[in-house]
Amino acid sequence: MFSLENRVQEYAWGSREAIATLLGQGPSDRPQAELWMGAHPAASSSIELDGSRERLIDAIAGRADAFLGGPTVDRFGARLPFLLKVLAADQPLSLQAHPDEAQARRGFDAENAAGIPIDAPERTYRDPHHKPELLCALTPFDALCGFRPAAALPEVFALLTGGPADALVPRGAAPVDAAAVARLFQGLLALDPAARREVVSSVVEACRARAQAGGWLARASGWALRLHELYPGDIGVVIALLLNDVHLEPGEALYLPPRRMHAYVHGVGIEIMASSDNVLRGGLTPKHVNVDELVRVLDFSPWRVEPVAPRQAGAESFYDTPAPEFRLSRIELDAASTWRTADRRGPEIVLCTRGQASLTDARGVTRALRQGGSIFVPFDSRGYAIEGEGQFFRATVGL
Repeated sequence: MFSLENRVQEYAWGSREAIATLLGQGPSDRPQAELWMGAHPAASSSIELDGSRERLIDAIAGRADAFLGGPTVDRFGARLPFLLKVLAADQPLSLQAHPDEAQARRGFDAENAAGIPIDAPERTYRDPHHKPELLCALTPFDALCGFRPAAALPEVFALLTGGPADALVPRGAAPVDAAAVARLFQGLLALDPAARREVVSSVVEACRARAQAGGWLARASGWALRLHELYPGDIGVVIALLLNDVHLEPGEALYLPPRRMHAYVHGVGIEIMASSDNVLRGGLTPKHVNVDELVRVLDFSPWRVEPVAPRQAGAESFYDTPAPEFRLSRIELDAASTWRTADRRGPEIVLCTRGQASLTDARGVTRALRQGGSIFVPFDSRGYAIEGEGQFFRATVGL
């Protein structure tokens, strides 16, 4: 087992306090958005191995069978297929979506064939992998995700009547289905800059009137007004109204499959995802927006979002998803409690978010674990025990 040294990612939407507090530090001078734990090429964790520090990605490459286990290597190759994060959003992230596996492979191969450098700002596919993800809230957490059920959309469409977007809105007996949403979405992104600003201004004024009326549209209007303050004139303010607004309490989780438009808005959570850099943005960002590819990738069908209900097994609560790359569980221990692994599917990362403990594996190797700390447990460590008090998140493969 190996204690991890992890990288903090500084993005403008991050918090100056949340990650710093978790790590036992004072407020940061810069916004800290994410704490990465894993073997991602852009910011791999490091471990002490044979007397020196080594990036986890390099350690795994040289010891794949021992560190990952045969089933993981057979399915995903000699790489850790998941990335674990602490995500701290003080401001909303961009509207974005991720491709499914077939789309990622086609897009990656096509951009390689076109000679687009991997690090080019206009590059969309930086690897051939999909990116499902799960977020478990540590604090109250708000997100936008997936297009609203058809019954709710006419009230949003009413905010768009009149002005440059009027012709994009379904009328009369026209079906409110995925095709109608796709036409509206694509039409909004195709507007020239002046028309976009006019549409956003009109919708924002309508939202001011609705924000005090109560009900789901008032809540959605409130978020639109907040987004407009941060991104004035951005057409993403209007697109956000088409999406479900979801609130999570601590311990609740949200699973996001590929192809669903989403944006994390505010809060602190534990995020686990398939290790990929493929992001297609759709608004609320100054970064490159590939409209045609985004429209090809997105699933525009209505989606009734249901938080992932944890499956309890003693002190451990599992957040089950269909993703083979990852599985996340939460372990709660009272004073002087001991928890032991009942199964090992592959490599694991254990993160402590509260309290402290010691981990001891089947070979008698022991590592201390305190709040903000994390440990990589190779597959060949076999079973292990956690003894202590606090809250711990256990990340492994979903095989």
